[in-house]
Formats: sequence, C-alpha cells, structure tokens
Amino acid sequence: MMKPRPIFTFLTLFFCLSFLFGEVRLPQIIQDGMVLQRDATIPIWGWASVGERVKVQFDGKRYVTRAAENGSWRIELPPMKAGGPYSMVILGENTIELHDILIGDVWLCSGQSNMVHQLNIHDVTYAEDIATANYPEIRHFKIPTQTDLDGPAADFEGGNWQQAVSEDVRPFSAVAYFFAVQIYEKYGVPIGLINASVGGTPIEAWISEQGFQDFPEVLSTIAQNRDTAYLNSLSQGQSPSTSHESADKGLTGPEPWYSPDYSPKNWRRMNIPGYWEDQGVRDLNGVVWYRREIDLPPSMAGKPARIFLGRIIDADQLFINGTEVGKTTYQYPQRRYNVPAGLLKAGRNVFVVRVSNYQGKGGFVPDKPYCLFTENDTVDLKGYWQYKVGEVFVPQAPSTASQGINRQNQPTALYNAMVAPYHDWPIRGVLWYQGESNTGRPAEYADLMKALIDDWRLQFRDPDLPFIYAQLPNYMSVSYLPTESNWAELRESQLKALSLPHTAMTVNIDLGEWNDIHPDNKKDVGERMALAALKLAYGENLVYSGPMYQSHRIVEDSIIISFAHVGSGLIALDGETLSEFAIAGEDGKFVWANARIRGDQVVVWSEAIPDPKYVRYAWADNPDNPNLYNREGLPASPFQLDEDKENTQ
Repeated sequence: MMKPRPIFTFLTLFFCLSFLFGEVRLPQIIQDGMVLQRDATIPIWGWASVGERVKVQFDGKRYVTRAAENGSWRIELPPMKAGGPYSMVILGENTIELHDILIGDVWLCSGQSNMVHQLNIHDVTYAEDIATANYPEIRHFKIPTQTDLDGPAADFEGGNWQQAVSEDVRPFSAVAYFFAVQIYEKYGVPIGLINASVGGTPIEAWISEQGFQDFPEVLSTIAQNRDTAYLNSLSQGQSPSTSHESADKGLTGPEPWYSPDYSPKNWRRMNIPGYWEDQGVRDLNGVVWYRREIDLPPSMAGKPARIFLGRIIDADQLFINGTEVGKTTYQYPQRRYNVPAGLLKAGRNVFVVRVSNYQGKGGFVPDKPYCLFTENDTVDLKGYWQYKVGEVFVPQAPSTASQGINRQNQPTALYNAMVAPYHDWPIRGVLWYQGESNTGRPAEYADLMKALIDDWRLQFRDPDLPFIYAQLPNYMSVSYLPTESNWAELRESQLKALSLPHTAMTVNIDLGEWNDIHPDNKKDVGERMALAALKLAYGENLVYSGPMYQSHRIVEDSIIISFAHVGSGLIALDGETLSEFAIAGEDGKFVWANARIRGDQVVVWSEAIPDPKYVRYAWADNPDNPNLYNREGLPASPFQLDEDKENTQ
C-alpha cells in the first residue's frame, strides 16, 4: 500500500489552513514587477476559501469571481497593448497589492546548463555588458530547481522578477539576456524572461505525461515513479564524497601540506595546465596536491587580487600562504577566486592547490587562463609546480544493491514542477538550449524533440507557438579524420525537428570550446536566437538561418547538394576551399572529399570514391574548420545524407 509522502501531507495542510482562514493567495509567478503577454487574454488566478468572493482591480476595471469547491479562483483580463507600469489589487478576506506590472512579450527559456549560465559566471567576458546594463523593462524570473514525480504541480516555490539594470543583471541567463536586448532595442516592448532550466538534465524531464503517449516504456517509468513504496525501496545513490580528510596524508600529518611552514620532501614536478595521467601518473583517482613558491613584487603586497585557475577536474581547494582562498566542488565552473587584501606579501608566497578527482583524467584543463593579478600587475601561474599524491581512492566493486534515482532526471519531473504551474499563461515563444545530457542516446532525440515541441504547444494552448532552439556547438578534441560522433548524431536529430512548422534552429558549430562544455560565447547564441525570433515570431523579412541541407542528386562520381537559407549566396568563410565534407560509397567508409560552391549548390566528390552514395558535413564532436556559410555570416548546419534523405532532384 502506498504511503503519502511527507511533503504531500504538508502541502495539503497548508492549503487547508489557507482556506480555513480565508487568505487569498496568488501563484508565485504573479508578483511585483511581472511582465504579462500583450495582445492575449491573460488569466489571473489563485486560491481562497471555498465560495469566497474575490475581486481584482486592474487598469481601471474590476473583475469579480468566487473560489470554487477546491478553493481555486480565476479571472481573465482582456488583451492589452504593450505598456505599463500598472498596479493590481486583489481583494478577498485580505488584500494583495501588486506594482510595477508591464505588458509586453513573455519568452519561456528552458533547457540545461547552457541556458542556466548566468551573466555572473561570464563576468570577465561580459564585464562591460554588465556594467552598462540599463534595461528596466527587461525582466527575468529564474524558477528555482524543484521536481515533482506525482503529476503537474499547482505552484512552485521561490523566485522573483528582476530588472536588467547594472549589477542586478548578474543572475540573468546570459543567452536569454542577449536575446532580450536585441528584441527590446528593435521594438521597445517590455520583455519577460521565464527561466526554467536545470543543468545536466535530459529532455525527458521537461516533457509532460501527455507528451509521452507514443512512448510506452517512458509511461511505464512515470507510473512506477508515482509509487512511493517503490521509491522508498531504492537505496539513495551516493555521489562521490568531496571530503576525504581522514585518509589524506596532506591533512593528517604533523603539518598540513598547505601550511607555509611545511617543508616539502620527495615531491615531484608537473606542468600546469595539464592532466596528471598525461604526465607520468597512471590511472589515479584520488587527491593530488600542487605546490609552488612564487616571488611577488612589492607593488602587489597587501593588495586585493584575483586569481584565475582555468578549470580543474574535479574539485579543488586553493590556499595562499596557509589561508584558504576558494574552493569548487565539481569540474565545470571556471575557477576565479578573489584574494583578500593583506594576504599577498612582497617576496616569497606559497600557493597550494588540493585537487580531488573521481573518474577520468584529473588535473588542470589546458587552454584556459592561469594567472594572478592586481590592478596593475599580472603574474603567470603556468609552468612547473611540485606535486605529491595525498590519497588514492581504491576502486570499489560494483554494488549489488539497488540504486537510487536522480529525481530531476526522471521523465516529467521538471515539467511538473517548473513549467506546469503557469501553463495557462500566454507566452510569445520558447527558447530551448539542451541536448548535452542526451548525447549518449542521440538517435532517440529526434522523436523526443518533436514530442517536446508538440507537448508544450498543447499545454500552452497555442498550436503555432514559436519554438527556437540552439543546436549543440563544437566540443571536445578536434577530429582530423572522418569519424563517428554522438554529438554530430544529436545535432542531426535536432535538425530533423525543423520538420515541424514554426520552428527555428540556431547553428552554433563555430561558438564552442574544445575544453569546455559551457563555452564563454553566450552573446552570439542569444543574438542568433533573436534573429530567428524576428522572423518566426515578429514576421520580419530577413535571413535568420545559415544554410540547411535541402536535397541532393548523384551525377556520375559527384553528389550535388542544394540548400535552403542560402541568403544572398554561399561562401567559404575564410575564402579558402570548402572543408569538412566527407564522402562514402555503398560500404559507408568515409574519406575526406573535395567540395566547391556552384551557385546555391555544393558539389562534392573524391577520386577515391567513384560511385558515391553518402556525404557528411562537419560530422564530428569538434570539426576542425566548418567554413560553409551564407553571405549574411551564418554557418551551415552539420548534416549527413543517409537512408532517410532520398534523392529529391
């Protein structure tokens, strides 16, 4: 027999007490500073005592309703033009006043970490954008991460509307902010950004149960996840602990290794940046200490400073002269730490970094900044450091116990908690940046992407809802031979979703970084999304996309490919010969091909393949030089010719 979860009992009691005392309540999204969608009927809703009379005053008009038997109430505002600010008063047994309400365009921004990433994380690249931000009519609402496996939630917890003004813009999604700036500067219409995104999450978590009607296995998982007894029977999967102090020699000896008084003995030498597996340390998961004595000039003594330590895999603690300056518990963030005034000295300073690694290569990611700097001085931290192993993590035998589940990765979990509570709200469109977490199963993504789009259009009651999404950028090591690639296959699955009407995909194959799944360039991603929105949602007549495969025909030993979105013409961006085209015959073994532009087409051939059948373009995790663009400066999407693409000419 299923037992109710404690949270369910708490929420039930909470709602019951609210009804008992007659308190009119609003959903979390309806707050001071909110942006409502122009030119659309706008619902305003909430909860009160059963039968309680609720009045809403807005824009000189009064709306009256009564709470239903379940305590819910709702009124609808007529469509309005862009403008504001307005105030709203809700009256029942209590009175709620809302202020600074704007009417404009509301965009739902969703996905995983590259949509989450705040301007604050990229404040070096976008320091000037942050300092000069002055867009009080661009508003951002970040919905805190929460899950629900039982079904669509009535509300969520936390969050507030924030203005894009100076330092207040730091929590904004960087992609969404640069998107909004383009739209706002074009039309001067208030922009509301609802940011429902969670790092590391798969697309399945964002689709409602209705959206999975063609996925019986997923529906079975959803039903199973509703069984509280089943969930409680699972042992909670444990992530690796970031604390191993009891066994770390660097912390258990007579003098900690980060102490400036510690005298290092039998330490070895290693280069930073770099992974220790590439520098003579084999298959080590554990704790490695790095130490370096650095002479600083008198001009830096006592000054506050910043230190950049690139990225470190996985966790790190930084000590300077025996004082902990900063730490990070996982691999993805850039290490940018503030050094307090008074810590740095003229002459000898001891820098120590304690690095913990749990799987894969550990150490300092190459091709990132490593330096210490004050206002007028910079010290390069790259080069040889001393290192010593503090602890070796002994490999654990696979557990036979059942493993717990990560709730935020379960089907419907994030839709239920972070989207469903406001699915009645009109929005202008959707911005979607996700896919990294699905690269292990790329072939499935095409159907899932279409399911997401169809589902959200159903939930928001708008069959033509504009849906703009970012194709995955280049990432990981550069490939210099034709290769198979899960990332390329997922990009192909994303491309297939364009078969749905009122969709647009931005190509970002030139915006990634080989060593960072979170590339710094968020501005171009956001602005390319804005360009697509100008066409898709605002009806502008412009070129909004780079070239996309349209059709092909085989003529003797060549394959001739036609493209959509050629704009004013195809070009090789660097003025050189087209690159990153590969060709294969019936056996599917690809070799690099010759390619040249002929009008709005590309002719592909290779002397090694006299009877060609297949072509790929930019088919790699990180293609070396994908240089096919249109003259408007937008890159062509990677693609492949396969059995799904028949000759159409």
